[in-house]
Amino acid sequence: MDIIWLPIEPTQWIDTIKYASQRGQSIDVAWGGGPTMFNILMQEGLLATINSSDVMKVLKDIPKEIAGSTMIKTDKEGHIKWIAAAIASFGFTINKKKLQEYGLPTPEKWVDLASPDFAVTLPTPMVGVADPTKSTSNTRMYQIILQIYGWEKGWEIITRMAANARIYDQSGLVRDAVIRGDIAVGITIDFYGYTAQLQNPKECQYILPKDGTIVNGDPIAMLVTTKHPLAAQAFIAWVLSPQGQALWMNPKINRMPINPKVFTETPQGRARPDLKAAYERTLKATTINFNETLAEETVHSMRWFYYATLTQAHDVLQKVWREIALAYLHGKINKDQLEKLIDDLANPDKFQFKDPETGKTLTFTMEVAKMLNDKIFKNVDYRNKLIAEWTKLAKERYLNVEKELQALIGG
Repeated sequence: MDIIWLPIEPTQWIDTIKYASQRGQSIDVAWGGGPTMFNILMQEGLLATINSSDVMKVLKDIPKEIAGSTMIKTDKEGHIKWIAAAIASFGFTINKKKLQEYGLPTPEKWVDLASPDFAVTLPTPMVGVADPTKSTSNTRMYQIILQIYGWEKGWEIITRMAANARIYDQSGLVRDAVIRGDIAVGITIDFYGYTAQLQNPKECQYILPKDGTIVNGDPIAMLVTTKHPLAAQAFIAWVLSPQGQALWMNPKINRMPINPKVFTETPQGRARPDLKAAYERTLKATTINFNETLAEETVHSMRWFYYATLTQAHDVLQKVWREIALAYLHGKINKDQLEKLIDDLANPDKFQFKDPETGKTLTFTMEVAKMLNDKIFKNVDYRNKLIAEWTKLAKERYLNVEKELQALIGG
């Protein structure tokens, strides 16, 4: 009873928790946002140990690991710091009618969304993505692509995907756009895809990418700022119980449960054989060996580099990419020339910039992303200067590639 829900953007969680504590307000539970977010909260010392008898009773039904991903996170001393409240896969949701209307191929892999084929409708995008500074699920999807294809190739795919797309402020807006048929495909967390299938069963379908996904645990945890540790843990225990997990079965929610007993011990679970089948498919999905440490070491650099070079410079990027894609599709440039232009457009190892603090010239390699990660996270003034620098250079880069293209085609 008397629960107040605080929906906070991922980049604001830590400041919000600390600010509330300084004002004598108690934030008791953190819920949702993905493992990386919760591991950062743990590193900041903001997660309390979960140890109540209520939680321990239900914990025996919660798997410690699924598809190689941690579902119960402990610190070095073995104290429980967060527990997955649901599981999730990541892929894309398609609108079959819209694909057919524009003669677009049905995507099967992440890389398909970066294809020149999806540039033919520009400047009216048929792909939808969300900005990672506003969406933890989309952050995770970009991290998956970077780990499947590597830093250099991964950024090239992410850049072309963004160029093909409309970039939304919220991941839920991507889902809604697919359901309405505003776009033909959007990258989504699984339960958004299942919701789309229920709301528009004739046209919408959720696809697990053949080039790989991961099965995440979506955590719940108690914060050190709580003034009600017993009540907070009672709430967590209820969320993990079959009765609490039954809420995921609601056709308006459609989440994959962490506690499989929901399917056998609750009427809501027994009424959702479709969701049970999706749950079993998720456990068999083509998953990658995801490096959580690497994801955490680069997450802030990745998010804000995306924001600066893709979101903020999107108009220029999309215009230039459309010209490149159409030149290739119309036979004005060959595949080797296309790949050279893509490399110049999107290779992070060719992106040089001045560090606003030291004045040194750096290249956005993975090592540099790791080096800047904490500073970008903790120093807002430094981050804003870096964003301004990155955005300016990205626009210049795209316009230079446009000149390269014009030289090739005699424009």
